[in-house]
Amino acid sequence: MNGSGGGGGGEEEMEEDGGGGCGQGAGAGAGNKERVVLMWGYLPGVSPQRSPLLGPVPVRLPPAAAAGGDGWRDVCGGGCGFAMAISESGKLLTWGSADDMGQSYVTAGKHEETPEAFPLPSGIAIVRADAGWAHCVAITDDGDVYTWGWKECVPTGRVVGDQSSAGTVEKDERQIAMATNQVSPRSQVSRTSSGAASGPSESRGTDDSSKRRRLSSAKHGPESSTSSDESLSAPPCVVTFNTGVKIVAVAAGGRHTLALSDLGQVWGWGYGGEGQLGLGSRIRTVSSPHPIPCIESALYSKDRSSAMKGNKTAEGHISKVMGNCVRAIACGGRHSAVVTDSGALLTFGWGLYGQCGQGNTEDVLSPTCVSSILGIKMQDVAADGDVYSFGGNQFGQLGTGSDQAETVPKLVDATSLENKNARSVSCGARHSAIITDEGEVFCWGWNKYGQLGLGDSMDRNVPCNVPVDTYHPLNVSCGWWHTLVLAESPT
Repeated sequence: MNGSGGGGGGEEEMEEDGGGGCGQGAGAGAGNKERVVLMWGYLPGVSPQRSPLLGPVPVRLPPAAAAGGDGWRDVCGGGCGFAMAISESGKLLTWGSADDMGQSYVTAGKHEETPEAFPLPSGIAIVRADAGWAHCVAITDDGDVYTWGWKECVPTGRVVGDQSSAGTVEKDERQIAMATNQVSPRSQVSRTSSGAASGPSESRGTDDSSKRRRLSSAKHGPESSTSSDESLSAPPCVVTFNTGVKIVAVAAGGRHTLALSDLGQVWGWGYGGEGQLGLGSRIRTVSSPHPIPCIESALYSKDRSSAMKGNKTAEGHISKVMGNCVRAIACGGRHSAVVTDSGALLTFGWGLYGQCGQGNTEDVLSPTCVSSILGIKMQDVAADGDVYSFGGNQFGQLGTGSDQAETVPKLVDATSLENKNARSVSCGARHSAIITDEGEVFCWGWNKYGQLGLGDSMDRNVPCNVPVDTYHPLNVSCGWWHTLVLAESPT
């Protein structure tokens, strides 16, 4: 699962990617070769004509960074209309924008083609980061967690920076309601990056059920703008955890965030109306990090406890299969997934398109094991390099060769992936991407804005190889309408 997932990336597997976040494992085999970041797809402002990049294009380092000998460390995908990556020196580099006016409270400065360092306190080094619809979260090398963006996504914490006018992060219900009504088209999709593979794109069809939260009637597509009202945004703050908790991974969903400690405990905060915080209820807002009982919830759900009642042998076997702690996390737009130390996949949150992989379209309020693949050990991407996908499939983002949604994980067994092992996977709004052991990039799904990098705007429902010339890809991370690849230069 890219991004811890990722952005995050199942997701579509979990739904959009988020992704997943960046900062993990991208250095494998990097050697001393120069690293480059390749991008394709759509970012507002990257070109004056607002035209998408239909194929891989190298991203330029900020002049100051290049002059100082800095380089690329990893890619983080990004959120709605903006991209993120981490430099070797630990700077979080951002480009693009969350609105069409050129301003953004989640990126540095105005939207431009050249990345800029996001203004975090001097002296800190970012090692991992992820982005949701309009909020970001990052971890420093000291284990501190910073987050900023939409107020409802930012818990009460120690505010940093000089934005005195935006120094409060208290939850104002009126402002939150405004934010809900002003959601950008990005909120009509969802991103993620999960262990198994792909899931939904959360299109907003008509739904009369009170369980489904309607977000916005905004136009679908990059042409619509996002409100840049600073009263709805919070500046960077340090997230406060219990004493002794060290965070090693983060994942950002549409309006919620997960964090993973070094001991395998998951924490969550933000919006939880569909169960994406895994607390057993539809709690709307959790304003500070709350521990999520992942293993306990999966072990002692009502169905499982009744089946094992009095059977110590069965209970012990299930406990062994489920594992003892969480090793990877990922967020979709409105659902979440975690992988345990034994390789079990647990999901929770919005299930309208089957993105929780439970064989139905119900919301899942507590972490629940995806039983159809129990026993297949998930390791970030999948088992033995295979990719599994589930959830919405309107644009072929599951890679199964059709547009049929899948409510349980299905093996992506396309001919193009025969005898190939995936080692990195990520999902965007409605597209998916992997990197194989051989360093090949494959993309599939929605391609209206060139986010597949195949030179055109035609959707694909099976994995297709992306030509990257002589570059050697190390990691892939999808944003909503774009894709980033960290690669080694041939020279």
